[in-house]
Amino acid sequence: MPELPEVEVTRRGLDARLAGSTVTAVTIRDPRLRFPVPSDLPRILDGQRLRGIERRGKYLLFGFARGTLIAHLGMSGSLRLAAHGAPHDAHERVEIAFGAVAMRLRDPRR
Repeated sequence: MPELPEVEVTRRGLDARLAGSTVTAVTIRDPRLRFPVPSDLPRILDGQRLRGIERRGKYLLFGFARGTLIAHLGMSGSLRLAAHGAPHDAHERVEIAFGAVAMRLRDPRR
């Protein structure tokens, strides 16, 4: 399980790279996480600018104009940056693209 220091390192890295960026695409490859990913998430996030990323305990809060996206890495999850359109592996569940860069939620346990 990612511990608090790892979650904070993840937050800092993502915030430095993505804050101020606009969502250009959302791909849900597998909605079956602990809490199902809403099917309308692409519509909700499309065109939204990411204001910044905060941490509350082990939760990551992605602040957008229309609300906050909450993520938890669970037992073995990770958020990784990749080139948008780059091949993905079988454990990548959700991808949020910010132009040429994509943030991917990877969780081998789900």
